[in-house]
Amino acid sequence: MLFLTLLACGDKTTAEPEPDTAAGVLPERTVLIAPFLQSTTSSATAILWMTDEGEESRVSFGLTDGLGLTATGTAETEGGTGIMHSVSLTGLPPDSDVYYQVHTDGSTSPIQRFHTPPESGEAAEFLIVAMSDMQRDDSHPETFAELVSDGVLPYIADEYGGEPADHVGMVLIPGDLVDSGWLYTDWLDDFFAGAAPLIGQSTLWPVPGNHESNSPLFFRYFQLPENGTPGYEEHWWWADYGRVRVFGLDSNGSYGATTQLEWLETELTATCTDDGVDMVIAQLHHPYLSEVWVPGELDFTGEVITRLESFTTDCGRPSVHLFGHTHAYSRGQSRDHRHLWVNVASAGGALDRWGGSEQADYEQFTVSQDEYGFVVLDVDAEGLGLTRISRGTPEEPLDNVVRDSLRIPLTPTPPATPVATSSAVGEVIVLTGSAFSDDGAHGASHWEVAQDCSDFTEPLVSEWVQHQNEFGGVDTQEGDDLTDVSLSPLPAGSYCWRVRYRDQGLSWSDWSDSAELVVP
Repeated sequence: MLFLTLLACGDKTTAEPEPDTAAGVLPERTVLIAPFLQSTTSSATAILWMTDEGEESRVSFGLTDGLGLTATGTAETEGGTGIMHSVSLTGLPPDSDVYYQVHTDGSTSPIQRFHTPPESGEAAEFLIVAMSDMQRDDSHPETFAELVSDGVLPYIADEYGGEPADHVGMVLIPGDLVDSGWLYTDWLDDFFAGAAPLIGQSTLWPVPGNHESNSPLFFRYFQLPENGTPGYEEHWWWADYGRVRVFGLDSNGSYGATTQLEWLETELTATCTDDGVDMVIAQLHHPYLSEVWVPGELDFTGEVITRLESFTTDCGRPSVHLFGHTHAYSRGQSRDHRHLWVNVASAGGALDRWGGSEQADYEQFTVSQDEYGFVVLDVDAEGLGLTRISRGTPEEPLDNVVRDSLRIPLTPTPPATPVATSSAVGEVIVLTGSAFSDDGAHGASHWEVAQDCSDFTEPLVSEWVQHQNEFGGVDTQEGDDLTDVSLSPLPAGSYCWRVRYRDQGLSWSDWSDSAELVVP
């Protein structure tokens, strides 16, 4: 369990009082949950912490480490587990550093710092750290704490310089924060103890997984936006950081239902008309497709993907959905939409290993890896970058090795339209296109064969081939330049075929002119 002794640290905001020289006679309080940030906007945040005793809930804060202002809040007894403190800071300046320190009955936390988002619609460069399924694995109980302290924090310092408060605007966790949502010791000892160095500086935005079991502890410990469907507050919600809109969804049990999907459709429609949003990121726990653990799949997530794909195509903006549940990393993309699929697990839960359960090689995914790690999303005015940082496996640990990356520009530049150059008919049919031409790298090719040259609406053959297919530890696409494809034989007759190319930023070229294919 994390035990920090408060040393000396707020609805109403006032000038900071003079130090109380008598404070030392009051008993120091033990922190059970270190201060962390919730629902931060450009002008406000909530700061929460838990102590063993003490009714005072006060935060000193300011734009320098001299602080100078104070705010007070509430203290609620958590059923014998301690006192949960919550203080709202309001009237904060956008896009600014804010220093804070929490106080409970004569004891005080160290001073910490966070950065407020810019006003919604204003451009910002920032990072999102995304990870999931850090639930305790008894065989390797320190994995999550090590992932944060030896993984996330050094990676940010080495790659960007400084601390999370300097760069990380959001920490997204799509579920399974703990092994049992009903056990407060799992929350205190496993999740909050490990996450403390990160979520005291950068705001945590979680959604529940199946291991939270709809426990009231999840909703006591977190204060999430209440802009979802009335009656389902904090189960689904949305929040902005600059020009990025994040949707938090609940894919558990009865919550994966029509009401939530209708809400999502309504909000995506409103987002489409909002010129202040460049991209959408959704997070929910369950996968629609899962290469490493097929039994974990859920159709509800497919319904979410369909709505995000429609948003992306109709509104001309990229979208991403983050998930977990399967304890392995996977990254893929929709074929016909600039929509990214990312499993950001495992941050601590026992890995799902190759050969350990029912598995499937799906065409949507380019990379699946049975490793611990986390994902960093890098947002700027030009687009969105993704980097997967691996911590390896218990047998072969890695120290922050980049295992996957890509970048999606906000304004795509499609590759040059390929030319359908030749076809050969033998034991297999081989179709060949021209060389790839684009500023970026070749990401995929899509081949179609139809009976009628003027109608490809229902092609006889549709073959989507991606540049990479890392499955079971092997890249089955290695060495393929994507300019030809081998197809199974077709009945004798005359056909037409065409091809289009995609870059790794998920932009498709136009289709080539159709070419004749004669099968004798």
